[in-house]
Amino acid sequence: MDTKNGLEFETQLTQINEKIDDLNEVIQSFEEEEQEPLSQEIRDLRESLGALVRRRYSNLSPWQRVSVARHPDRPQVPEYLDWIVDEVIELHGDRSFRNDPSLLGAFVRIEGRRMLFLGQCKGKTNPEKFACNFGSSRPEAYRKAMRLMKLADKFKLPILTLINTPGADPGIGAEERGQSQAIAESLRCMSQLPVPILCITIGEGGSGGALGIGVGDRTLILEHAYYSVISPEGCAEILWRDIAEAPNAAAALRITAEDLLELQIVDEIVPEPEGGAHRNPKEMAMTLKAAVIRHLDELNEYSPEQLIENRYQRLRAIGKFVNLDES
Repeated sequence: MDTKNGLEFETQLTQINEKIDDLNEVIQSFEEEEQEPLSQEIRDLRESLGALVRRRYSNLSPWQRVSVARHPDRPQVPEYLDWIVDEVIELHGDRSFRNDPSLLGAFVRIEGRRMLFLGQCKGKTNPEKFACNFGSSRPEAYRKAMRLMKLADKFKLPILTLINTPGADPGIGAEERGQSQAIAESLRCMSQLPVPILCITIGEGGSGGALGIGVGDRTLILEHAYYSVISPEGCAEILWRDIAEAPNAAAALRITAEDLLELQIVDEIVPEPEGGAHRNPKEMAMTLKAAVIRHLDELNEYSPEQLIENRYQRLRAIGKFVNLDES
């Protein structure tokens, strides 16, 4: 892990990591018989680090969860594609305006299982971030998604979507090209597709940008990801007119994985490695891969008619309603 990108509450963890790295570098200059004292110190530091990671990550606040979901070292869609997929045929463009790199679409094979893969990309380097618009998709991304989902239906392939966006692009150009219409049409398209759809939030799940590829038969979320109608900063600006209230907004929005499972917005929490996915990305990828295979194998047992009906009933059941006349 690149310790330079540690979060504020990870400062002590970063310091211990850096000390371990320094000792590992120094120990190379010692003779073998002189290395044991330093080796023991390294083992002690690693033990202390593990205990501290467990303590810190066992009681994260909702705002800290948001910080982890946005961690710059957190694995993103291209990395998951490299680690869990055996074969990739990427497709581009919405056949109307252009290709939007913020949404990766490809036919893939995972352990012999063919499927359509849709994943939102935020980028890691500055050129990647600008190309992907920092993960905020424009309408052509959702039109590309619909085009590929209809192809998946034609070939009777299940669909896997990985969600990671702060929200859809709110710019003038996106609105002029029909942003809200594209998202609405994508929701309708996904609700009617007679093939299995598995949606997994791997980082940020912001507003309609996330929901645009988030209508499925099963909805999963990684342990330290979040899913919300609005970002904590946006909520703070509206309610308190002060972005500094974002931590309070994060708590009020109930956006953590545990909250979402309790509210029946998601069906399962995918556990992350100790200390978050950014500390062991490949282990996270293998855990995610196992969850994908398990759920898609289960969904493949349903008929197209059952899938559509179950999806409809699942979405209708979300939310709690109170009849004020009877209360």
